[in-house]
Amino acid sequence: MGKRNAKGILLIGRMPQSGITVYEKQGKTVVRTAHNSSRPRRCTLKQFVQRQRMRHSIALWHELLCCDPMFTEHQSAYSGFVALANRLPAVFVDKSLADRHASFLMPDIPVSEGKLLTVRQHLGEVDGVAALIANLEKKHIRQGIELLLYTAEQHGEDSLPRVKFKFRKVKTSELVETAEGVALVGEEFADHNKGWTLVLVDGERCSTQGLVTQCRFYEQYTTQEALLAAAQSHSSRKMKIELPSGIF
Repeated sequence: MGKRNAKGILLIGRMPQSGITVYEKQGKTVVRTAHNSSRPRRCTLKQFVQRQRMRHSIALWHELLCCDPMFTEHQSAYSGFVALANRLPAVFVDKSLADRHASFLMPDIPVSEGKLLTVRQHLGEVDGVAALIANLEKKHIRQGIELLLYTAEQHGEDSLPRVKFKFRKVKTSELVETAEGVALVGEEFADHNKGWTLVLVDGERCSTQGLVTQCRFYEQYTTQEALLAAAQSHSSRKMKIELPSGIF
């Protein structure tokens, strides 16, 4: 259809042959690129990798929400988390797992971001027992400061991989002093399906922390074979993923 104006007739609608769509919005004429529904949208390999990385960050965020996460250095907690999570390795899953929000436990998944000094942590042993060891002394945990333990666990390896989070306040009496710093000691810290981190909280401030874990289940989803399988699964009539020839 058309609309007459002082300069002639302005065509309103989609003109795929010309590659443009013309329409009015709030009294203004808008011209944009036309999308022909009969032609699939093109997606480069680089774009697909970034989409997979972003998809995983969003899936992790929705799981972490139950812990009221603190990310205080951005406009929102969500934007702070995503900025850090998008630095993680990309994991590639087929469309079925993507649509069901699959997520994977891996080292350095962020759980907090703030101005307090980051606590360096690693998994080890204390007197032959598995432990989470931090470069922190008991005297650093002064009145008004909380020490929170975040725990993540990989679930559903065979059907729908998903990370579940929880957190709790740590009592000073639970901490064992070592030459490296304080430690939480227990056989649970030998579980390769779990990850942990301690977070310092002082009112509205917190330390910036990521998980430490020995879980390696995610690695099978980071290979070139996983990337190719995921790309083929996501390719459809509506979207064509462009894989360079000879990629493998």
